[in-house]
Amino acid sequence: MPKKKVVVSYTSRDFVSIKNELVQYAKRYYPDTFRDFNEAGFGSLLLDTVAYVGDMLSFYVDYQANESFLSTALEYDNIIKLSKQLGFKLDLSPSSVGVASLYIVVPANAIGTGPDTAYLPVLEKGSEFMTADGRGFILNEDVNFANTRFVAGKVSARQDPDTGNTTYFAVKAYGQVMSGQLVRETAQVGTFEKFKRVRISGTNITEIISVTDSDGNEYHEVDYLSQDVVYKALKNRGTNADSVQSLLTAVPVPRRFTVERQRAQVYLQFGFGSDSELTTKSVADPSNVILDVHGKDYFSDKTLDPNNLIATDKLGVGPSNTTLTVVYRVNNNSDMNVAPTALDTVANPSFRFLNFANLSSNTATGVINSLEVSNEDSIVGSISYPTSEELKQRAFSHFATQNRAVTKQDYISMIYNMPADLGAIKRCNIVQDKDSFKRNLNLYVISEDSSNKLVETNSTIKQNLKNWLTSVKMVNDTIDILDARLVNLGIEFVAIADVEANRFDVLKDVQDALAEHFEILPNIAQPFYISDIYNVINDVEGIVDVVTVDITKKEGSNYSTVSFTIEDYQSADGRYITLPENFIWEIKYPDSDIKGTLK
Repeated sequence: MPKKKVVVSYTSRDFVSIKNELVQYAKRYYPDTFRDFNEAGFGSLLLDTVAYVGDMLSFYVDYQANESFLSTALEYDNIIKLSKQLGFKLDLSPSSVGVASLYIVVPANAIGTGPDTAYLPVLEKGSEFMTADGRGFILNEDVNFANTRFVAGKVSARQDPDTGNTTYFAVKAYGQVMSGQLVRETAQVGTFEKFKRVRISGTNITEIISVTDSDGNEYHEVDYLSQDVVYKALKNRGTNADSVQSLLTAVPVPRRFTVERQRAQVYLQFGFGSDSELTTKSVADPSNVILDVHGKDYFSDKTLDPNNLIATDKLGVGPSNTTLTVVYRVNNNSDMNVAPTALDTVANPSFRFLNFANLSSNTATGVINSLEVSNEDSIVGSISYPTSEELKQRAFSHFATQNRAVTKQDYISMIYNMPADLGAIKRCNIVQDKDSFKRNLNLYVISEDSSNKLVETNSTIKQNLKNWLTSVKMVNDTIDILDARLVNLGIEFVAIADVEANRFDVLKDVQDALAEHFEILPNIAQPFYISDIYNVINDVEGIVDVVTVDITKKEGSNYSTVSFTIEDYQSADGRYITLPENFIWEIKYPDSDIKGTLK
């Protein structure tokens, strides 16, 4: 007797359709043994249970499938992990970078015409400063008060009451500061383990400064474990040290690690080589790298690869039976952006005098104790996390760049991927300079302050951005880094509310909906769509219709002073406002800039 063929539908994936298929299946193949189809019966409970399990399994299968691809993933952590596969690394704790004004009081020279150069010190890199609310900052370079590169000026500070001659001068200098505080942590490492991972207990870690073991061996951070060469900046001792502070040199690093971040957790990932790898010659002979001579009677054409100076292929030597000392920099606040003059406390300065032994210790101590700090411009760079869609687009764009910038999207991706310790750009736009005969590009940038409002990017971040792009741009490209021009807009609307609705509540809901709609800042040159405002207001419960929407340019001491006439850029049908390639709009204060009337 032939076996009956059971027809199963594989397209039923939700609770209702699965249960209906089970009911039809039972009626068709078990008409005499299963007849309990009553909704309150035990048989219906069994069908409901099976349908429920099938519905849950279908949901998780779809969920796992969607979360496996960057274009369809929804979970933020999954998007970050998938972005790493494309080579994009999101720094969840970026640094704020800016310029600090430094002041010291120095005794005058013998004739009183200027400060005594013997008492002009060097404020060393790593000196720490703080704001009144405890946000820490670190000096990012040596500031020489005797070098005109740093000194901004000097004025008479104290005078002899009898003669009126200046006895002390106040000297002002500038130095680059970076958000964070230095923390030292130790970690015990036992027997050798391939691809050892060491977790760092700190939070808001922005940078791993150094890793050394108890034997004095230093481990270097690399982007990938296959990279066995780093470029070190060595202090320049030559005659041109004033203009060139450091010399860059390639150094082979058999001991190396990568930094892996999982939200608040930070891990050091080492390779799978052991100390025995270093018992033999670990640094390759350049002549062998260039030319491999075996039993062949011909030679392959090879050039010296500076990334192939290590004789071992074990992706680095991992630590074992030692104590690792890790020094890292952390942000001690979730928002490290600082308003002008807010950096006002000297926490831990480090001075160096050229000939300290020949100086009066009391006078030198007075110079050290006279140090004061302030910031004339905002210190910015710490920005809010990008949205899921922003993160996806940055990951896709970064994958296409392949560490070089050719197209417009290449440049934008490289700008957003600039290392966090160099500062951060909130929005950018790059366009061809039509007035230039050469391949000149205009790069417009803007940053974000401590209140998440758009502000001009300071000169330090621009300089860092210039150096960052130099290594990836085309040789024949020239780039001018310019400030994007900010336009602050206001919204005034008139709408009709339902007669039964509470007008005050509806008006508040409309203002909240518009404020939420404009939370995500636009890109530079992105149009302002007035039609979107109509849609947002009409979607609010209690609104019958929108009568008018007027867009105004906000002016005053707290707003941008850029000249911009809305009528000149509004479309003929009034649906949107176009912006030039170097302009960006912002609803700065939604609570006061969005006003409405209900009829």
